[in-house]
Amino acid sequence: MPGWRSARSGVTALLCRPYVGRLSDSRGRIPLMIFGAVLAGVGMLLIPFVSSLEALVAIRLLQGVAEAAFFVASFALLADIAPPERMGEAISYNSLGFYLGLALGPPLGEALLSHWSYGAAWTGAAMLCAVTVGLTLLIVEPPRDRSIVGHGKLIHRPGIPASLGFFSSLVAVGGFLAFASLHSAEVGMSNTSLALLVYGLVVVVCRILFARVPDRVPSLPLGAAALVAMALGLTVMALWLTPAGLMVGVVVTAVGVTFSAPAFFSAIFATATPSERGAAAGTASAFIDSGPGVRADLPGSRGSVERDPGRVPCRCWLRRTRCCVGGLAQHPACGRGGVITGPRRATVRRGRPRHRSRPCGSRRSRR
Repeated sequence: MPGWRSARSGVTALLCRPYVGRLSDSRGRIPLMIFGAVLAGVGMLLIPFVSSLEALVAIRLLQGVAEAAFFVASFALLADIAPPERMGEAISYNSLGFYLGLALGPPLGEALLSHWSYGAAWTGAAMLCAVTVGLTLLIVEPPRDRSIVGHGKLIHRPGIPASLGFFSSLVAVGGFLAFASLHSAEVGMSNTSLALLVYGLVVVVCRILFARVPDRVPSLPLGAAALVAMALGLTVMALWLTPAGLMVGVVVTAVGVTFSAPAFFSAIFATATPSERGAAAGTASAFIDSGPGVRADLPGSRGSVERDPGRVPCRCWLRRTRCCVGGLAQHPACGRGGVITGPRRATVRRGRPRHRSRPCGSRRSRR
């Protein structure tokens, strides 16, 4: 039931991201970031006063709108501020905030709860939203050339191929996060949370140490290499059923995750003009809400776990490996998608093909 209530915010975030992206292109990034932070804070303050499930679900739905507004607008603003030659580095550092929030948020909430009450914990979360508003007001949004008009559409189609590659990585990581603790117990590890701890530490450390790599390597080849590393790590975890095999697979998977988001988001933003970055961020980030929840033949269902708990993680991770391989099909070397790589950036093929077929009687055909 708690997971179901939490998922409601993801539904509204998924539905609102494309609209927020287009709105940020026309109205600006800062107003939407402030709106999202304020709405999230109001929801935190209201939660202690609700007494019914329906009211709680309604608040979570509103917080999904807040999440979409802040996340999409902030990513578009990041693309506006970062120099093109340092886009991958900026995305690497920006993603650290997400991991640090997941790591520090629960202990902070537990501390407030143990010293005071649930109301204090929600009030503390609202205060963090207020701090976010203050920090957002300090940001100066760069001016944009209003003469350059974007496509004005909800979905940024040129970024869809790279977004599908990013989606494949999220599906794979979702399987690992869902069954890491269960698989740790099956292979004989006493500390079932160690795998997740090592995964988080490797991602954070590697994104700090190798933040400039996405700017020195073409985006889509780097994204393809990240998918290969994740597939390899998941395969090792599924086939090498020992604590050592689990740790090796976790490290290899984490290294792939390190470069997946910077590579694919750099490729996605490279297909957008400044007036289309909001739509690009909305289209790409929509996969964040849908990717981890995808199930391949429902391998993690309760009945499957009860019937054969030892093999469920293995079957799940092998299916997630196929998702990584499927994501590689979006690479232009496979002949799909409209995104191609340049020396540093990805570009999109626009207009008609350069070489067109000629009539049989033309001068070039006779040659």
